[in-house]
Amino acid sequence: MLKRVFVAPDPGRVRMRFAARAVLGVGLAVLACGLAGHSLIGALTGGLAALLALFTVTDPTMREQTITSALLPAVGLPVLAVAAGLHDQPVARDLVFLAVVGAGVYARRWGPRGHSLGVFAFMTYFVAQFLHATPVQLPELYAAMALSVLVAAAVRFGLWRYERRMPPTSAPALLDGTGLGRITTRQAVQATAGAGFALVMGHLVSGERWYWAVGATWWVFVNTTSRGETLVRGFRRVLGTVLGIGLGLLIVLPLHTAAVPVAVLLAACVFGIFYTAAVSYTWMMLCVTLLASLLYGLLGVLDPALLALRLAETGVGALGAVLAVLFVLPVTTHAVTDAWIQRALRDVRTCTAQAAARLAGDPDADPAPRVAELEESLGRVRLALAPLVHPLNPIRGRKRRALRVLDLLDECAREIRGLVAVAADPQASHDARLAAACWRVETAVEALTGRQGELRTSPPEPLTDAPALIHLHGLERALTELAMPLRAPSGSPLVGA
Repeated sequence: MLKRVFVAPDPGRVRMRFAARAVLGVGLAVLACGLAGHSLIGALTGGLAALLALFTVTDPTMREQTITSALLPAVGLPVLAVAAGLHDQPVARDLVFLAVVGAGVYARRWGPRGHSLGVFAFMTYFVAQFLHATPVQLPELYAAMALSVLVAAAVRFGLWRYERRMPPTSAPALLDGTGLGRITTRQAVQATAGAGFALVMGHLVSGERWYWAVGATWWVFVNTTSRGETLVRGFRRVLGTVLGIGLGLLIVLPLHTAAVPVAVLLAACVFGIFYTAAVSYTWMMLCVTLLASLLYGLLGVLDPALLALRLAETGVGALGAVLAVLFVLPVTTHAVTDAWIQRALRDVRTCTAQAAARLAGDPDADPAPRVAELEESLGRVRLALAPLVHPLNPIRGRKRRALRVLDLLDECAREIRGLVAVAADPQASHDARLAAACWRVETAVEALTGRQGELRTSPPEPLTDAPALIHLHGLERALTELAMPLRAPSGSPLVGA
């Protein structure tokens, strides 16, 4: 687990910059709230709003990110008003919470913007429960949220501006459908059912902290598609919470409200959440749990019993998610895995064509954005295959095949990056053999995606006198070897239904 976080590739230090910018944005938002005279509750609301604004907005371009960021208060402020207004009406409050869960998940059908607004709406309602917001506090909370979203936008689009593409949150086109055939619709029903179970059971565990269980169910569903992905994420959420509570007992509890150490730890937790999010859900949840412990410490209510209660509520929420994906409109792991692998292979083909065109002298060919898309697709392949490569998976044969698929796809990505680096060299000249090599790569991809006949079992001998051809040969070899793990001798799929 440590190796996965600290040895994971971070091209261009993107994750490092993403995390550092988040610390700056959240810190400035809290400072702005303090200078504006807001209370501790207002400052916490502002800090969490800034964190969400920097974390959830994942549109692929700056223009789209600007629009989504501007829409966050339009979603968050009404939700905050409803949550505060229903503070003393538990039945209505709980029913509206479930409606927010369902709507937030369903909004993913509109891509990254719908996903961002859905997460922001849910977390605004959650934060209102966390802080026990009441109508009398609304003016201050409104001001703190609006100010903090504005500060976060200033950091994102002005003070520390850079393009950052996130893994896609929508399923491939072949998974789309209508009605209950649409992934987002099925997940909305699942999430609402799981949250309903968590809400009821969470109230039985604690009438005051029940919302933790609903939150646990919600976050298990974020960025997952199949039941296998959700099951693995539920396990990792509980594991991260256990580890975070252990560290909370050892580190956070003795600090009480010591200002400087708490501030340093808060910054470290924010950094950790953003830095680990893309590579380890367990580590992200560890950081989230520590952050929650620190906030409860600032509120003066942290003790070992509270941490134990958080673990119990997290377990209830994860169980709700597990039951929902198993018994409510389940989405099979095989369908999702196959879809993402095919998308990744098509991205390989597109990258190769763009790089070859660039080497041929086409000034309009730009493979760099295509490489970013390939990295995104590979991220979703890893997530989809997580149930198969998990240590607790008892089906060893499929686990070996899944690991081999991941290794070969990573090899494809390495060769693509090398090819693109060669294409970016203005001194690189066109070689007539590139067209033939690219055609063979295209043929290999078409064979693997079922658009053409059988893939040959051995690639040609490498041509080692041209860097681009070396990368193309390595790419073709990896694609050729992919045929075996993707298609078992019996013709069975990589994963079962």
